[in-house]
Amino acid sequence: MPDEATAALVPAQRIEQAIIRLRDMNVMLDEDLAVLYGVETRVLVQAVKRNMKRFPADFMFQLSMDELALLKSQSVISRRWGGRRSLPYAFSEQGVAMLSGILRSERAIQVNIEIMRAFVRLRTLLSSNAELLRRLEQIEQRYDSQFQIVFDAIRELMRPPETPQRRIGFMRPDT
Repeated sequence: MPDEATAALVPAQRIEQAIIRLRDMNVMLDEDLAVLYGVETRVLVQAVKRNMKRFPADFMFQLSMDELALLKSQSVISRRWGGRRSLPYAFSEQGVAMLSGILRSERAIQVNIEIMRAFVRLRTLLSSNAELLRRLEQIEQRYDSQFQIVFDAIRELMRPPETPQRRIGFMRPDT
């Protein structure tokens, strides 16, 4: 159970919102990690670059231009003026754990603990959802087609919500 000091330091929801899916991995971006750790992004990246042997490709990777454009279009990355001069880095759960070895402040230690807990919660949620789907398929095989509507409705509820695309530009009041 998280201690109160850590919970007050970084809300679990803030960490969970920073975990995104890229290249079939759950990752956190360097900018989000820097905010959580209370350091500048460039300081975090410098520390990583000084310790590159600790970060193989499955622990950390730099985003491509296409991935960056996709994240910007989904508003995962801020669009503030000026921006960065280099592409962001993404850290897997193991990469975040490795960061604890190079960022040694008390805050970094506490934040790292909470991040690890968030990754575990996410894994648990995903596995329970997969288990639920497996059990639903087993039940579906036992019943005839009259229950198909019920099974379809349950599957629809299990699907993640689609985010509607916001229209960009001036909107006339009569449209």
